[in-house]
Amino acid sequence: MTALLSLQNVSKRFRGLVAVDGVSFNVNEGEIFAVIGPNGAGKTTLFNMIAGALEPNQGSIVFDGAPIHGLAPDTVCRRGIARTFQLVRPFPALSVEDNVVVGALLHRRGVGEAHERARALLRRFDLFERRHQPASALTLPDRKRLEVVRALATEPKLLLLDEVVAGLRPTEVDRLVGVLKELNRDGGLTILMIEHVMRAVMALAGRVLVLDHGIAIAEGTPDAVVHDPAVVQSYLGAEAV
Repeated sequence: MTALLSLQNVSKRFRGLVAVDGVSFNVNEGEIFAVIGPNGAGKTTLFNMIAGALEPNQGSIVFDGAPIHGLAPDTVCRRGIARTFQLVRPFPALSVEDNVVVGALLHRRGVGEAHERARALLRRFDLFERRHQPASALTLPDRKRLEVVRALATEPKLLLLDEVVAGLRPTEVDRLVGVLKELNRDGGLTILMIEHVMRAVMALAGRVLVLDHGIAIAEGTPDAVVHDPAVVQSYLGAEAV
């Protein structure tokens, strides 16, 4: 398989703290890859380096055959990487539809085309009937879905999902998981996800990387990883398996 994203020996330090320590992995085109680990493991720092918000102190990040480490976030987005945030960040005073149009204008040639793109995505995520509401009026599950829609509006090759199902009820998790599976299966969208909700990880990911204190301690299929003794000890706990 072709690696769409490749990280080699990537590290990030904040003065005396090593947040990510020599991490290497590949995300193949068309797969769903998950990064899990305890709080403070370096997962969001890793995402921030991929998305351009932080520059690694060492190592390389290659996307679609070209290095992207050190590029600005808007440039990384134009290259084809979109991300969501753990704390959802819509424009609260704008309508739901206009929140999505902002992202769609990255590649659409006019406002009319951007609205068409926005409405198609809102229908897919069951937000079309709320398109005229201000984003601030949405419930948490709807804001979570809007966050994904806003990222998808930029037409990414790689979607970075940062704890997108956190705080959702199991039925809401399953609903969002189903849509993400469709996007991956039918549209070929590559997904890299950070997630604590193992229900979503087990349902979506083909491969999983486990971080602990910034170090990769395991990589493999979800079933293999959750039974790895090092992962059970550092993160899951014996009761989880």
